[in-house]
Amino acid sequence: MMNAHPTESVHAAAPLGVGELAPDFTLVDQYGVDVSLSAVRDVKNAVVVFYPAAFSGICRGELREIRDGLEDFQDDDIQVFAISCDSMYTLRAWADAEGHFFPLLADFWPHGEVARRYGVLDDEEGYARRGTFLIDRTGHIVWTEVRGIGHGRDFTAYRKALAALRASAPDAVG
Repeated sequence: MMNAHPTESVHAAAPLGVGELAPDFTLVDQYGVDVSLSAVRDVKNAVVVFYPAAFSGICRGELREIRDGLEDFQDDDIQVFAISCDSMYTLRAWADAEGHFFPLLADFWPHGEVARRYGVLDDEEGYARRGTFLIDRTGHIVWTEVRGIGHGRDFTAYRKALAALRASAPDAVG
């Protein structure tokens, strides 16, 4: 297993760690379609990316990094799920403006419930911290990084963790 990165404590429960079972969720995406983590279990690995808010500076840069390098974050073996506490309508406007065609999921109501279960909801401020969780096909977390609102993700470490996850996956071609 890969090592978890240190977290920053900001009015939230401790984030889930490496080896823990990732909680399932079903959230609506920017198109109004229900999307579930369990839909990829046993089929693909998953990347669950929590971010504070659509249309904000660091979040815009981070999701553009994922969009522009989507082949690094999503392929036949890995599915990315980007989650914020924004409404579906906000996410649709943002997806249309930014060209995001991967799932942007609304953890809007009950407000922040999925972020809370992953330990990244800032209860006082009402937004998700920057949490990244790599989840293997069995549903277990194999790498995580959580940062506060003003601290962007380390995409170099993120890409290395994705490469290690791909390298440890069984060969799909038989």
